[in-house]
Amino acid sequence: MISVKPLLASLIALFAANAAMAQPEPQTYAEKLGFPKGKKVLVLHVDDAGMSYEANRGTIRSMEQGIANSTSVMMPCNWVPHFMSYVKAHPTLDVGVHLTMTSEWDNYRWNPLAGKAVAPGLYDEQGAFWHSVAQVVQHASPDEVETEMRAQIARYRAFGLEPTHLDSHMGTLFDPKFLERYVKVGISERIPILFPGGHATLVKQTTPLAARLAPMLQQVGQQIWAAGMPVFDDLDGTSYGWNPDKPGMSDADLQKMKTDRFIDLFKRVKPGLTYIIMHSADTTPTFSEVTSSGPTRRGDMLAMLDPRLKQYIEQEGIILTTWRELAERRKKIK
Repeated sequence: MISVKPLLASLIALFAANAAMAQPEPQTYAEKLGFPKGKKVLVLHVDDAGMSYEANRGTIRSMEQGIANSTSVMMPCNWVPHFMSYVKAHPTLDVGVHLTMTSEWDNYRWNPLAGKAVAPGLYDEQGAFWHSVAQVVQHASPDEVETEMRAQIARYRAFGLEPTHLDSHMGTLFDPKFLERYVKVGISERIPILFPGGHATLVKQTTPLAARLAPMLQQVGQQIWAAGMPVFDDLDGTSYGWNPDKPGMSDADLQKMKTDRFIDLFKRVKPGLTYIIMHSADTTPTFSEVTSSGPTRRGDMLAMLDPRLKQYIEQEGIILTTWRELAERRKKIK
């Protein structure tokens, strides 16, 4: 006699499997922008141009000699004119505004552009930006942050150039207190903004706030898309924390370590449009007086120069794109 229960259980399992298979995968923003379904599409972005001479040189080398294809500039910093001269000579590059609301180092500081009269909450006791995101959230108002964002965009344009995008130094503008103004400024200025409004797989794994606010991420992404601007499915900035295994590593060992980590990251990237953030610096002895992050920043630069990383991207069929291409693709979509 045939037992009914195992048969029934099998039928239920089969029905559930078929139902799951019938559910279509949500369309990624990469697909909406016309990239092939199932492909990993990356922007390889270098943060912190303009921060220092070493950051400028590392950024330039990563893009000229390596595979990085995007950067953004910290407009309140002292080495901005040096980098903007380079941008003027290379007008087709992806170069955005790295909207900066913090000054995190102790021995090298920068201050707001808006002025203390209109944005007093952005200034610490030394007359610089606050050191941490938490301090900015505590002391600054959304109005003050919006005023400063517009001042930094205005300084970029004062060099006779138009930024390809906006993003946020240390993620300050992704805080719920300021996020609405970040989106507002991008839309009103018609400048695409960095935002992970898709599946956000990697960023939810590394950022507890993003995991808690996942539904809001998708809603904001839809708002940005509806305004006619591209949206990213995901982003990752973990390479900053990939510190050398031991002090005093040679460039060859540092390059191998960082390249191995980037390859591992690229394996974990899900299909869609993903923003990979790094911090390249061509370090000098004096850079250690600014920050202890020199080794990891040098490692990011060396990885971008590594033919092995380029070969891996080509072998895996990973597509590299730019903000300029994304903006053009978005314009063609009704």
